[in-house]
Amino acid sequence: MSRIELPVTGQAPPERADAARNRRKILDAAARLVAEQGPDAVTMNAVAHAACMGVGTVYRRFGDVSSLLFALLDDDERRFQEAFMSGPAPLGPDAPPAVRLRAFLHTLAERLVEQRAVMAVAEAASPGARYASGAYLTMHTHVAMLLRQARPEADAPVLAHLLLAPFVPSLFEHLTAREVPISQVKAAIDALIGFAQEPYGSRH
Repeated sequence: MSRIELPVTGQAPPERADAARNRRKILDAAARLVAEQGPDAVTMNAVAHAACMGVGTVYRRFGDVSSLLFALLDDDERRFQEAFMSGPAPLGPDAPPAVRLRAFLHTLAERLVEQRAVMAVAEAASPGARYASGAYLTMHTHVAMLLRQARPEADAPVLAHLLLAPFVPSLFEHLTAREVPISQVKAAIDALIGFAQEPYGSRH
């Protein structure tokens, strides 16, 4: 099976050492606020105070709270991308496309359960930013690629959007509040993507 390389979110030209230090200080300060007080405590002023720097520096670096929170999620996002692009099976390229799709969506569900609070605040601060983010574009490209391999007759780009649509923090917050276990969520995902595991023409 040929491997298709996708761009990893967060890959950018190298930063100056002082810019990289400032970025790290800001992200560390934001992470402390989330851990100690929850994501609602993350404001540009609060982060600037926690990082011991001017609020103007925080704004110049990240622009708004949404961008800052998305950046906070970025390290984990890069690890996830590396796993599904080049890691071992079942996420990585050595597994069949239908198996990879199932593993990808299961892992995505687990990440949403763990990070739903931060993701919810990030997306609420900038509605619609999800679909323009590098993370979403990379996931969409990956899912569409797997769909093309598993079901060549499908409209892969549109179907990829539809498969990713349920993976939003608000839905997972709703499911968690109702004590729906992750095992039940994964079983529902399997039902949702069951068509991808059927040979073409098996239902005709």
